[in-house]
Amino acid sequence: MERGSGADRDKLIMDHVPLLKHLVGRMFFDVPGAVERDDLFGFGMIGLIAAADSWDRSRGIAFSTYAYPKIRGAILDELRRMDFLPRGRRERVRQVEAVMDRLEQERGQKPAPEEIASVLGWSVDEVDEVFVTASAAIKTSLDAGSDEDGVSAQLGAMLTDPRSDDPVGSAEFEEMKEAMVKAITELPTQEKTVITLYYAEELLLREIAEVLGVTESRVSQIHSRAIYRLNRELDGEGRGEHGSAEAAA
Repeated sequence: MERGSGADRDKLIMDHVPLLKHLVGRMFFDVPGAVERDDLFGFGMIGLIAAADSWDRSRGIAFSTYAYPKIRGAILDELRRMDFLPRGRRERVRQVEAVMDRLEQERGQKPAPEEIASVLGWSVDEVDEVFVTASAAIKTSLDAGSDEDGVSAQLGAMLTDPRSDDPVGSAEFEEMKEAMVKAITELPTQEKTVITLYYAEELLLREIAEVLGVTESRVSQIHSRAIYRLNRELDGEGRGEHGSAEAAA
């Protein structure tokens, strides 16, 4: 195993702090407001140091490639040790899920965030915060291969980034892409801006917050609401096509 000196190790760490900051900026969307950016940075630094200690340059793997999963894994390990859904938050998630189920049964479509808030007598911001909390629990449990997050599969699907499993270039992929572009253009302005800056421009949470003139936690809430709304629109289109086919039959 070929490793550098202590000075080389320290230089590796310092040179890759920007990588750590970038990863923290991307992952910060997936944690509730109780977790600070500095917390994630500290968790990730543990992974970066571990990567610098174990990297074998003779294997021909770039350090950034080797360190990326180490940093991400260290952050997720620490997040899993934290209870994202204590009793009070878990109950609020269940309230949102119950309203989603009831309104979908009544109307044949998942409700908009504003409808959920109206039924519960909450503000839309309160619903957004539930989305952020649930999204964090879903994210860490998915990475852990566990389903013990306390969030239903239905809500989980609505808060997961919509993606196609079809190969790029396939007819299904092209249809999905067209539907996604249409759904994004129909988002409210602020939500469309967050989605565009995050996915197309690859800005960090802090940078998007500066553009919009809001806090980072607010951007996280807007992002979760936008993802929910996108999935709602895509699910609605799929139901519409399915319904038309049944009617024709």
